Amino acid sequence: MTIPNEAERWLVAAACCDTVARTARLTDLHEHEAFAALFTDDAELQRPDGSVLRGRAAILSAYRARPADRLTRHLVAGTVVDVVANDEACAASGVLLWRGHQDDPPGPFGRLAHGPAVVGEFDDRLRRGPDGRWRIARRLARFVLHAPAHL
Repeated sequence: MTIPNEAERWLVAAACCDTVARTARLTDLHEHEAFAALFTDDAELQRPDGSVLRGRAAILSAYRARPADRLTRHLVAGTVVDVVANDEACAASGVLLWRGHQDDPPGPFGRLAHGPAVVGEFDDRLRRGPDGRWRIARRLARFVLHAPAHL
């Protein structure tokens, strides 16, 4: 197990941050196949409610089952990447999640947000595949704080 030099470490960190950011963007765009493709075939995704999705196919199936009118925006920030080895890294990210409905009419400030605004975290373990791409092998998603819906 070789740990990359400093320049390689920066490249790995940038690639891992890109993978994490893309998961949020693709989820918000309802691009479920592209979202699931950012996970390894044997990935585990633990949701904030504690349920675990095992395998890329299960992740894809669960996200396809989401309501089509569900509108989300995941704002991912502060991602810190620790390179464990040439082909393995860990990333910790803060997440702000807002939810709404596509069917609500947009106003001058966009659509009305529903439910509480939620602050959460992603703890990801990423692996570099044979194709050189970094994918999430394990994600632990959890909520940490929320603002009441009536604010």
